[in-house]
Amino acid sequence: MNIEAIILVVHVLLALALLGLILIQHGKGADAGAAFGSGASGTVFGASGSGSFLTKITTWVAISFFATSLTLAYLSAHSGDKVSSVFDKTVEEQAADLPATAEEAVAEDVPVVEEETTDLPAAE
Repeated sequence: MNIEAIILVVHVLLALALLGLILIQHGKGADAGAAFGSGASGTVFGASGSGSFLTKITTWVAISFFATSLTLAYLSAHSGDKVSSVFDKTVEEQAADLPATAEEAVAEDVPVVEEETTDLPAAE
């Protein structure tokens, strides 16, 4: 397993953790609910509540996520591949499977398609 694959796995795990952390945090309007009976939920993380704890964790996960994003972008830009896209890779693989000359095509019983020229008037 190469380093790029390991960083990609870490990147995906950080993305999922960031998503989960953001979803479990409450917004500014949720403090009004504490007045109506849900005030005990803040005692699990101390007197300051879960806000500062979750905010600090989310900050560090976000920083790590952006670091892995930049690392993956750098590794992708400086990789040894000369091909720039998946489509180009597919075209090159298909071209490698085709015979190079008409003689090779005849020897392999591959049909040769000749280019046909049409005598269409030029568009004005």
